[in-house]
Amino acid sequence: MSTPLTLSVGQHTDRGRKPSNQDCHGAALPRESLRATKGAALALADGIGSSDVSHVASATAVASFLEDYYATSDAWSVRTSAERVLAAVNAWLYAQTRQSQDRYDQDRGYVCTFTALVIKSNTAHVFHVGDARLYRVHMGAQGASLEQVTTDHRVWVSPERSYLSRALGVQDRIDIDYRSVALDAGDLFMLATDGVYEHVTGADVHAALEDAPDLDAAACRLVERALENGSPDNLTVQFVRIESLQAREASELLRQMAGLPLPPQLEPRAELDGYRIVREVHGSSRSHVYLALDPDSGAHVILKTPSTDLAGDGAHMERFVMEEWVMGRVRSPHVVRPAPARRRSCVYVATEYIDGVTLAQWLRDRPRPGLDAVRRIVDQVAKGLRAFHRLDMLHQDVRPENVMIDGDGNARIIDFGSVSVAGVVEMAPHAEDWTLQGAALYAAPEYFLGEHGTVRSDVFALGVLTYLMLTGELPYGVEIPRAAQRKLVYRSARDHDPGIPAWVDAALRKALQIDPRRRYEDVSEFVYDLHHPNGAFLEQRRTPLIERSPLLFWKAMSFTLVLALVADLALRR
Repeated sequence: MSTPLTLSVGQHTDRGRKPSNQDCHGAALPRESLRATKGAALALADGIGSSDVSHVASATAVASFLEDYYATSDAWSVRTSAERVLAAVNAWLYAQTRQSQDRYDQDRGYVCTFTALVIKSNTAHVFHVGDARLYRVHMGAQGASLEQVTTDHRVWVSPERSYLSRALGVQDRIDIDYRSVALDAGDLFMLATDGVYEHVTGADVHAALEDAPDLDAAACRLVERALENGSPDNLTVQFVRIESLQAREASELLRQMAGLPLPPQLEPRAELDGYRIVREVHGSSRSHVYLALDPDSGAHVILKTPSTDLAGDGAHMERFVMEEWVMGRVRSPHVVRPAPARRRSCVYVATEYIDGVTLAQWLRDRPRPGLDAVRRIVDQVAKGLRAFHRLDMLHQDVRPENVMIDGDGNARIIDFGSVSVAGVVEMAPHAEDWTLQGAALYAAPEYFLGEHGTVRSDVFALGVLTYLMLTGELPYGVEIPRAAQRKLVYRSARDHDPGIPAWVDAALRKALQIDPRRRYEDVSEFVYDLHHPNGAFLEQRRTPLIERSPLLFWKAMSFTLVLALVADLALRR
């Protein structure tokens, strides 16, 4: 059962006292399923008066945003989707100006302000550049109070003269203001251009809303009131009221499988939807993994079924179902692929079979594989992780048991039970359910401080994996879960193996920083420094002993003081 997001929208525009209308507005209220994953959107743009083509910029910005936003991946967060679309719109507008005869005059170019409101689940996402405004409207018995949500990007040179400090199409890159606002049912928002908000009051807004039969009529009456009050500009206003917020007992994916039973524990030679079970590969309190044969193709597949003990755990079942959803979207030769789809009689996940061993077993067979072999595997795992990151996903469980190595040395990530999907987290009623689910010894310290993961968290896990492969040890032992209680000190990989180059150790040190702000921003940066000596690292001196091993430092200091005392006593005799 779920309650859909429902909205009421009203909007109106008028050229006013100008010969043409350079404003543009629009709204997208998609079908319920798309509204759940991407939300509803409103957009408003205002062209600059000095340009004869700014109406084209406004129309392009609004139309492109409302169309292209819904074409982005449903795995992406609202912010990622909107910012990438707006970056593309800005680049196109800027290119059009550069190709025109007025390419050196921004005041005559394809330039406009832009404000968008995307409402998804119980949050409003605001994107803004320029001086159109978004208000939260609070209706009271005596009138309406207008709470401005956006900040004007306008610089006043004098009381009569000003200019836009930011707008779409001015430069090849754009800095978009972003803000998220928590919602309640009944909330009311107003988007307006300066032709409206500079010429109306809260009382005018209250009167328009109270007297009009619907929001369209209210928008029209407010525009008329601004004209009556002397507005000389184009006028556009949009209203949106939150009638009901999306409330879910479970994800849409879980609902799709809600009617399917859980499979029993399967035995060899048993059949499931045409698959013939060969043997159980792995079993735990959370799931069972089987090797099965597809008689139609003759190929082996892997079937993963949830444990019947956790059938009543909604969060666990949601994560289980999400594995297949994620697998169907991530495309990489270094990430396991789903098996061909078929009609199912129960809940399970089917993937391709990889004829090989886990990295954990590979390391048991090769305790010290050497730097070149380690780099080959790390390169491939990093490419797999980047496939997740491009879709606004975090793997969150990078460890030897979740990497398969086939007979040709190819590495693939195989487990998605801990993956966090930004676009799905925004829909989840309890975001904390989508934080750390992986192995604690490979997890970044910020998870244990109650923080959400980032790409840098996966960088940390890849650093732990690399350190383990090179040294056979973990960089912080078993202390990572206690990062909040004590200061952890990185132990140089060269302490375990002096043959490891100092610049490789420096790359590991940076990837494994306790403070995520001091780590690499992306796994590709870490991989590059594993292959190429970083000049900044070569210039650094060796870390002092007190940082590498405080206990050894103070033991040495104490021993030195004792020797000095003994020597002093000997001289006094």
